[in-house]
Amino acid sequence: MRIILFLLLSILLAGCKKEAFTTQWTKEQAPKIFKARFETTKGDFEMVINRNWSPQAADRLYQLLKHGYYDNAIFYRVVPGFVAQFGNTDALQMKQWKSVTVPDEAAQHSNTRGTISFARSGKDSRDLEIFINLEDNTVLDTLVFEGVKGFTPLGKINKGMNIVDDLYSGYGEEPMANPNLYLNRDLFYQTYPKLDLIRKAYLID
Repeated sequence: MRIILFLLLSILLAGCKKEAFTTQWTKEQAPKIFKARFETTKGDFEMVINRNWSPQAADRLYQLLKHGYYDNAIFYRVVPGFVAQFGNTDALQMKQWKSVTVPDEAAQHSNTRGTISFARSGKDSRDLEIFINLEDNTVLDTLVFEGVKGFTPLGKINKGMNIVDDLYSGYGEEPMANPNLYLNRDLFYQTYPKLDLIRKAYLID
């Protein structure tokens, strides 16, 4: 009986384990239009992505969602009237995905309320971190930051924007300056325990 129970437990654990990263994932192309659901500690919201808006970014987001990257991610930057941002997860996963860069693309649409864009730190640095515009942030369309002009929307929230508005914002910009945001996720969350989480994020029909 013990052997049977052990085998059953081993099978269950194997089923829960994530697949090992492969650069082949970063070559997958997104459909022209796709949707995703985010189950969070505040409730669920959905987004619709249009590949024509930003093909390279849409492909990357599709890949990340398909392979479960955003499961357990933290909304580490929530600033009322500006943005809600997420994207940091396991340090190893971040390093692996960042090894394949996403080229910059000119903005085809404006950063209006409910649209989503990749954050970046310089040329061709869009990779993992997404922000949701909480208001019309049209200044981001042409803002020159680290030598690159504009932040490029790739889709928008189509259900549950009220959930996004309700994400915990009491820490403001402070978590952004904490080095454990990228070095030690568990310690980071212990420091900011009220931050909301993405329990699961996945593609939907």
